Amino acid sequence: MAVPEDLPSDESLLARYRTGDSAAFEALYARHRQGLYRFLVSLSNKAELAEEIYQETWLSLIRSTTQPQGRASFRTWLFQIARNRLIDYWRKHGIHNPLHDSYDEQLHAQPDHSAGPEQQLSLSRDQARLDAALQGLPEDQREVFLLRLHGDLEVPQIAALIGAPLETVKSRLRYAQQKLRRLLAEEIPA
Repeated sequence: MAVPEDLPSDESLLARYRTGDSAAFEALYARHRQGLYRFLVSLSNKAELAEEIYQETWLSLIRSTTQPQGRASFRTWLFQIARNRLIDYWRKHGIHNPLHDSYDEQLHAQPDHSAGPEQQLSLSRDQARLDAALQGLPEDQREVFLLRLHGDLEVPQIAALIGAPLETVKSRLRYAQQKLRRLLAEEIPA
């Protein structure tokens, strides 16, 4: 998500927060809370766990005196903190899977209360189809897809975050998109 030129950058807000400007933290939080939370819910498949890791991520940022390193953006850095906290949790609790100890997710759409019952049922079915299709992706493809979707990260940022070559990330994203299209197309009733 690009920040409009008339708004302060995430990095400048972080610097202002580090000098005691609490409004700068509030702006950072408002800017990134929704995408970060959705990412954690999607990877953990548990709202309670996502909430715990979400809070730990923001606490880590508050307690930290460091800044994003090198060319990493604030957003990439924040998602890296969250990802590391989730992996630490899985390791601590002995949860294992081929990709950093267990990635499983379920997207949770916010209900549109202004929609009629038929439309809400249709949206619910669409969400269930998407959830099932995401479950059909290999973990490494799911992670890259979710970082792009919820993290709004560019492919080079994802590569840096997960420590994979750029071409590998591009392939994983492409395969994930192709498989999701195929899985979603197969489920449409004739």
